[in-house]
Amino acid sequence: MRIRRCSVLFLEPREHVAFDLSSLLSGGAGLSRQLRWLALAAHLDGEVEVDAAQRELLGRLSPGDWIEASALGTADAAALAQLLEAGLVLCDAADANPQRLVYRERDERLRSGHWFAPAAMLHRLARWQGLDAVAAMDANELHTAADLRRKLGAPPAPVLERCPAEQRIALPRTDGNEFDALLARRSTCRNFDAVRTLPQALFAHMLQRVFAAQALVKVEDDTVFLKKHTPSGGGLHATEAYLIVQRVDGVEPGLYHYHAIDHALEPLPAPQAPLHEFALRALAGQHWFADAPAMAVLTPRYARSFWKYRQHAKAYRALVLDSGHLSQTLYLSATELGLGAFVTSAINEVDIEQAFGLDALAEGPLAICGFGWRGERMTNTEFDPAGAVWGAGASPGR
Repeated sequence: MRIRRCSVLFLEPREHVAFDLSSLLSGGAGLSRQLRWLALAAHLDGEVEVDAAQRELLGRLSPGDWIEASALGTADAAALAQLLEAGLVLCDAADANPQRLVYRERDERLRSGHWFAPAAMLHRLARWQGLDAVAAMDANELHTAADLRRKLGAPPAPVLERCPAEQRIALPRTDGNEFDALLARRSTCRNFDAVRTLPQALFAHMLQRVFAAQALVKVEDDTVFLKKHTPSGGGLHATEAYLIVQRVDGVEPGLYHYHAIDHALEPLPAPQAPLHEFALRALAGQHWFADAPAMAVLTPRYARSFWKYRQHAKAYRALVLDSGHLSQTLYLSATELGLGAFVTSAINEVDIEQAFGLDALAEGPLAICGFGWRGERMTNTEFDPAGAVWGAGASPGR
């Protein structure tokens, strides 16, 4: 059996601090401190605690060259067995147990994906599963701006000042035009009409504006570039739209993939849970968004970007920016068409991946945006201080 270390590995010395009564009674600080070493690997879903022998062995093994396991001394046998079990060391044995095969296949996909190693680690380990972010906010009394101020203190100043006020050069303000008025009405909707359906033509118009290819540039049959209404890193437009359709005329509720060239929906298997329950879970409990009739999970195809930007320190950042560009186009398009819109990155990525059949490091979701009719009442607070959406003096429950 040949072995090698996994391709992306970081070791973190983490200190655990706990109250220690005996320390306090003996005149100490009343704290105990324990140092733990955690191995973080981009092909694994969680951290792995390792001891000194395992750390030493990981440092001696190559991530690239396979060696015979028998070349290690008997003193390494126990550490090797534990590292194989954890997936930090990989083996090439065809008859390895199924979990070891899974670890090796994941690592091989990671190697071929051209990820910048710290970005791969960030993306893998920052994912959520089954988290109710709203319940967590309520439990920690961090739901309102007043709660945040009371619990966390005052935030940093709203703007940065780099010179005295008398040295600032005042710029003229204009009354603006129709586009300025459109920007003023752009606001996150937290009050969707839970009953009203979207006309199919309006739904299709939104998808065409935001996600469709407007033109194609074909270099070769296998090398095609798209022109869309948003900028994209390297002009690669790697971000896909996976749809959660709840209430659109003529479209069966369910999960879909949007085909950006054909401007068409590709039906996918239904989630295991009822659709609205899945939407709420995907949104990490943000019920004020879950009634949107149409939602798009913004999901980069990392290989599309990393084909050009291989192990590039800025490639992942560019993909995050791409999602921001798409969500802004969606906001403005929805606002112009009289619809509400939202975007959130507080999502349960693992649950989304499982429902859509996605591999986290191949097509890992970054955000969810959605659109639809606003409700008649502002039940949930919206940030509309100028009254451009709800009118001056509007408040929840008006």
